[in-house]
Amino acid sequence: LVVVGSSVYGSSLLHTRIIYVRVRRFMSVFLGLAVMVAMIFQAARQEIILRQLKARMSENSRDLAKKEEYVVEAKGKVEGIRSTIQSINDKIKELKTQKASAEKSINEHDESLKACNSEKAEIEKKKASLTDAMTKLKEAKKKAQGEIQGLKQEILDKDKAICAFADTAKEEARKLCGIVEAQK
Repeated sequence: LVVVGSSVYGSSLLHTRIIYVRVRRFMSVFLGLAVMVAMIFQAARQEIILRQLKARMSENSRDLAKKEEYVVEAKGKVEGIRSTIQSINDKIKELKTQKASAEKSINEHDESLKACNSEKAEIEKKKASLTDAMTKLKEAKKKAQGEIQGLKQEILDKDKAICAFADTAKEEARKLCGIVEAQK
């Protein structure tokens, strides 16, 4: 301590210094407590935020797991649909091949039918001409038979006329006239 003239001045200065040191200590303690309270508050706030983040992260993980399950399920459905589409496409190709084969067969049958129809028309023409020829032949036959019958009748009539004048005593005349020898 420095004594400068009077002791009052020195004691008040000492007293002031002591108060100043005490105030300073109090202030440093108060400041330390304030900083500590602020740190505790900040730590508590950060802990609450961390818990909220953990809860949100846990919820997000559950949501993510659900979404992953949905994605896996959707992928399975997509694969099922792809395989169904592939089998449908294969069936369409098969049906197109069958259709082309059927159309080819139909065209071949149509050509065959046209050939058969033209052949049928030719045969019908031949049949008609043969029918006409047969009709003409039948008419000619009837006419010829009529003429033959007429000639036979004419020959018989001539034979009867000859037989009427023929000498029945001769054997040739009897044969010609059909006279039996019993009449002798």
